[in-house]
Amino acid sequence: MKLHGKSLFLLTFVVAIGIFAGGCSKASSPVNKPSFTPETYPIIDGSTVTIPLSEHLAASLMNLDLETARQYVLHNKTHQAYVNLIEKKADLIFVTSPSVGEMELAEQGNVELEVIPIVSEAFVFLTGADNPVTNLSLEDIQRIYKGEITNWKEVGGEDLPITAYQRPVDSGSQTGFLDLVMKEQQPMEAPSTLVIAGMGELIDTVAAYTNEPSGIGYSYYYYTSEMWGNEKVKLLSVDGVAPSNTTISSHEYPIHTAYYAVIRKEEAKDSDVRKIISYILSEDGQNLMEEAGYVKITEKK
Repeated sequence: MKLHGKSLFLLTFVVAIGIFAGGCSKASSPVNKPSFTPETYPIIDGSTVTIPLSEHLAASLMNLDLETARQYVLHNKTHQAYVNLIEKKADLIFVTSPSVGEMELAEQGNVELEVIPIVSEAFVFLTGADNPVTNLSLEDIQRIYKGEITNWKEVGGEDLPITAYQRPVDSGSQTGFLDLVMKEQQPMEAPSTLVIAGMGELIDTVAAYTNEPSGIGYSYYYYTSEMWGNEKVKLLSVDGVAPSNTTISSHEYPIHTAYYAVIRKEEAKDSDVRKIISYILSEDGQNLMEEAGYVKITEKK
């Protein structure tokens, strides 16, 4: 993640993410499941892609059926969820990793954030189902998005120009793209027509190129596999490994990440939101996450 000379606060925060991500594994010690009513349930916000996580958690912790629990779940998307947490309009958020802009907002608000991985995830690339290309190296992807590879024939495909879609700044998947894929490299500036507002819309836009398979885009594995299926797109292997629950859990798939529970660090050690996070990381909690379709958090072996 590029910090561009930002303060020690931001550096410490980035290091904290790495420590949590590398050190978390399936909890084996028993954890009491907290119990709430709709009136006592903390205010939880988050990304679109973590809505099913919140729904299953709310149902379990309030002892409700899933349909009833859904009325108590409201996610305002990644960036607004961070804003709401910083402004103390939310107690806990389930999100992708924070952007530099969101960390700056926290610093400006004098809020220190605690970022804890709760389920494993992967960052994936997709193209039209009819595209003969099935695998790209991470270097190929970086060069495509830097504008150095511009035709599919350069990576074993047809003689067609590559249409490389991006997401808006501060969206969860754009932050993931910059941090996990581009890293220290700068992507080309995408024309406004190639910046797609929603993850689902990006998938559908790439799918529209199925008869002339020139599109490439990106998202998170859970979203593409569980929330927004489209038979006209396919997920690409990266460095020879296809994304799947198995390869994500084992960290064999190379672009590995997580979804995070984020709280204000000032939260008391016995606060309700800390009890919720402890439950999620327990064996029972991780089984609940798997039931919702996510991949359990695991250590890299």
